[in-house]
Amino acid sequence: MYTDKGYVVTNQNQTACFARWIKPWRLWVLAWATIMLMASGCTTVGPDLVKPEAPLLDDWMETQAPGLSAGQTDYSNWWSVFEDPILDNLIEKAYQQNLSLQIAGIRIYEARAQLGIVVGNLYPQQQAALGELTRNKQNENIDNHFNELSLGFDAAWELDVWGKFRRSVQSGVANLEATVASYDNVLVSLTAEVARTYIVIRTLEKRLVIAGNNVKLQEESLRIAEIRFSEGAVSELDVAQAKLLLNDTQALIPRLESSLRRAQNALAILLGVLPGGLKEMLDGPIEIPVAAEAVIIDIPNNLLRRRPDIRLSEFRIAFQSPQIGIAKADLYPQFFLFGTIGWRSSDADSVSGDHSLDDIFSDKSLFWSAGPGFNWDILNYGRIRNRVRVEDARFQQLVVVYKNTVLNAQREVEDAMVTFTRSKEEERFLKDSVTAAQHSVDLSLLQYKEGLVDYQRVLDSQRSLATQADRLTEVSGQVGTNLVATYKALGGGWQIREGEEILSSENRNQMIERTNWGGLLDPEELESTVDDKDRQDWRWPEW
Repeated sequence: MYTDKGYVVTNQNQTACFARWIKPWRLWVLAWATIMLMASGCTTVGPDLVKPEAPLLDDWMETQAPGLSAGQTDYSNWWSVFEDPILDNLIEKAYQQNLSLQIAGIRIYEARAQLGIVVGNLYPQQQAALGELTRNKQNENIDNHFNELSLGFDAAWELDVWGKFRRSVQSGVANLEATVASYDNVLVSLTAEVARTYIVIRTLEKRLVIAGNNVKLQEESLRIAEIRFSEGAVSELDVAQAKLLLNDTQALIPRLESSLRRAQNALAILLGVLPGGLKEMLDGPIEIPVAAEAVIIDIPNNLLRRRPDIRLSEFRIAFQSPQIGIAKADLYPQFFLFGTIGWRSSDADSVSGDHSLDDIFSDKSLFWSAGPGFNWDILNYGRIRNRVRVEDARFQQLVVVYKNTVLNAQREVEDAMVTFTRSKEEERFLKDSVTAAQHSVDLSLLQYKEGLVDYQRVLDSQRSLATQADRLTEVSGQVGTNLVATYKALGGGWQIREGEEILSSENRNQMIERTNWGGLLDPEELESTVDDKDRQDWRWPEW
């Protein structure tokens, strides 16, 4: 309407003007712009990872004990302190052939593939080529058959507005790191168990040698008693007592042989070979590996970085923390982009020549649709919030598990050290005891031959020698196994895999024959399937 003041827009005209401006394509552009703006400024819900605190000793209580000293050292090849080439070879064979270790190694590559899956969710999650050829008949009354052909491509992309997929990548990276820590943990246990079992084998072999020597000594005593009895110098009681002691010592041998065979079988399984296949590997002097005179013990704080089970507990926390954010993201709307493009053709009017299947790629057959959308689970009746609470409770459990793991690790170190130092003290006393017992046997036999003492004195001295010699051998073996337990508690041994291949060539070849693994099985040092920038952005923080 025009007045002397010019044109005036009435309310009715305003409504019409606005209606003309609100075109469908303008709404579509506005929606797209809104979605892209939100995607560019997307946030990440859920808590960021914070290192939990755990109680740590300032220093070990036992480092002042004889045989121990405080300091830094390399625990990667701790078994070399025994200077036993047979032990070195056994551990190398176990590292190459142990089946439990191979299983742990294969799990690393499973985790690498799983990480690739979650990284793929950052990109359009649905990408599908579609095709369909159908033959149709309208109804019974019309003799009209026709074919319809459609080809197209369909895509949908849920935008990571709330960081759900980025949290999944964080969790996947932590899971990969956890499998590596688990592998290291198996390797620590493997090296320690091989060394312990080898020392047990040498200990049992030495005890058998000592038992055989005691049998020979007691057979000689029995022969002397029988001679003196035949001469009427002693009663038959001396002969009976000599036989009793000899039979007791001989009865010990089958039990030791049984234990030795079981230990050898256990070592064979650790090396991934059949029981009985270690004879050539174990050929050598029957000597118990001698422990180092001075063992260097690192400070407690370094235990957190070295022990794989502690690192495994940390990575489990790092895996679980993003799960809280993933669950929280479901509380908010999910925004997505979708699109479909394709061609559809039919020969329903082929008689008139208007349509044909040959027209599938013509302009008139083209169809497409695209746009943004959102999905919001608003009536979830508390299910989503309770899922968040579940994930949070699991996270807190792992925090407590971590603290408990750190505490137990320190207890294991202290226990191993005190057991090692006390067993060395016991060994020193037993060495003196065996020396005295041997001297007592020599004197009692000499005096018995001369008729100065009865056979009970000889019997007591020989029984004491047999007992003390066997105890000394057993404790000497315990000194070695306790030192092994100390190095295991300190987390040594896993470092030997650094720079080495995780997969055996046999496993690698079999997996490649079945499946295209791309570059995931490359022998280079393990790395995630995301690029350097993504790794820096999404990897859980270094503690």
